[in-house]
Amino acid sequence: MSVDSMPKAPAVAAGPLTLVHPADEASGWWRSAVIYQVYPRSFRDLNGDGIGDLAGITAELPQLARLGVDAVWLSPFYRSPQKDAGYDVSDYCDVDPLFGTMADFDAMMAEATLLDLRVIVDLVPNHCSDQHAAFQAALAAPAGSPERDMFIFRHGRGAFGEEPPNNWQSHFGGPAWTRITEPDGRPGQWYLHLFDTSQPDFNWDNQAVHDEFERVLRFWLDRGVSGFRVDVAHALVKAPGLPEWGGRADGNSCDGYPGHDAPMFGQPALHDIYRAWRRILAEYGQDRILCAEANVDPLPRLAEWVRPDEMHQAFNFPYLHAGLNVHRLRGVITDSLLALDAVGAPSTWVLSNHDVVRHATRFGYDGPAPRDGDGIGAFDRQPDFALGRTRAAAASMFMLGLPGGAYLYQGEELGLPDGIDIPDSQRQDPTFARTGGERLGRDGCRVPLPWRAAELHAGFGSGADPWLPQPESFSELARDAQAGQPTSHLNLYRRMLAMRRELDLGRGSLAWLESWCTDTSLAYLNGTTLVVMNVGHESLELPPGQVLLRSSSGSAETHEGGHQLGSGETVWLNLPVG
Repeated sequence: MSVDSMPKAPAVAAGPLTLVHPADEASGWWRSAVIYQVYPRSFRDLNGDGIGDLAGITAELPQLARLGVDAVWLSPFYRSPQKDAGYDVSDYCDVDPLFGTMADFDAMMAEATLLDLRVIVDLVPNHCSDQHAAFQAALAAPAGSPERDMFIFRHGRGAFGEEPPNNWQSHFGGPAWTRITEPDGRPGQWYLHLFDTSQPDFNWDNQAVHDEFERVLRFWLDRGVSGFRVDVAHALVKAPGLPEWGGRADGNSCDGYPGHDAPMFGQPALHDIYRAWRRILAEYGQDRILCAEANVDPLPRLAEWVRPDEMHQAFNFPYLHAGLNVHRLRGVITDSLLALDAVGAPSTWVLSNHDVVRHATRFGYDGPAPRDGDGIGAFDRQPDFALGRTRAAAASMFMLGLPGGAYLYQGEELGLPDGIDIPDSQRQDPTFARTGGERLGRDGCRVPLPWRAAELHAGFGSGADPWLPQPESFSELARDAQAGQPTSHLNLYRRMLAMRRELDLGRGSLAWLESWCTDTSLAYLNGTTLVVMNVGHESLELPPGQVLLRSSSGSAETHEGGHQLGSGETVWLNLPVG
């Protein structure tokens, strides 16, 4: 729908409005859902080995129900050598003993059902572990065999095949090709891995690969999951002939997103795969969903992934990377809603996940973080901790007022910062090792959670030290410590989520309130709820209306002197219309 064809925005006393998005009347729980990402190894350790487990998730699910989320998304818990924290899968239909057993998974599902929480699981279809039975069979089989054809094997270039088949580079640093030793001991073919050497890419030109993943989908659907978040959904199919790539080594554009012409991303045949998956999910009911981690641009191209017969949702990475730049935010929000409305899909919004620096740390800088998106170390310029948490609360409140779905990353409701003081000897992200420490990697955002301030390891576990060290601040930020503080980050999230549901903001409309859209502020009307964020250094006079919630206090109370919006603050108001 174009802006010109939309119904006119309602008149408000506060000034002119520009309507972008009408209220959503389509069916589907996921169109407005708040989905909480659980990173299992860092959520809760119940058996005391220093690593989170499924039993720990089950024990704390009531806390997530109380928080007010609609669903839980689990990062991988499958059998894996754990060289990439479980994204190197060796068996897609079993639980890794590190996290428990299939009985533990079933118990978790039963508890989630009792709490009315849906469960979405990660699916990693671009690559598997080199310990997967299919890849081990490929190594033992000759070139040209059906076993090899499950993966992307090629002969090398050069007189003796000593050079990689093409110039593609790994996302984790270094070449995207590794040469094998054949069963008879001779140097042999090369296999493609867009990520770590331990993660060979599947060959999606082979029908056997399609059949295998359709089996995997049915396995977990039969166990009651509500859908799948599809990892690296843009990369499964490669361009015929694997042509050289003249752009950035990792296939990305200068903006950090996969380029339009990159031969390893966004190939047309991908959409047929997801159409087939959508049909499988429909067999289990209309409430099962697919969410694409499709890191593509521009936004109209992303909309192709969520057409009515494909994915239900796609992650909105442009929003995540917009930061607190109000002009960039307005552009991303407008473009997202227009592009996705054109195909009848909702947008999603997200500020943190397991691959980026937490937004409470990112926003602790005036300007970009020194290693934005790639970890911050003890020798980098340090963020302002208090400022970062204040801005994070404001950004979260601004996001949760938007129509569409929202994703939260575990611990953001506590305002947790990244772990910065991680010794090199304890870093586990393969990016750190493959770049010789030049890139710190993602360990900082994956530090285990604090649950109870007075307990060992802040309540994460009662036995061995956590797999990554927790910052000293985590005890004071523990869930039980914040639960009793009326103005805590945790209680702000609880109020935001309750009010978001009460006001049905996820199903609402969006119109920009032009008089309050400036170089330092941004304001939109969702129904009769006005959301205003002030990123400037001066207070801002608010339009008339009832203050519903403030990010600075988590309450409806106003500052002395009337309706002023402080620096780094967001407010929800009930604005008179008419």
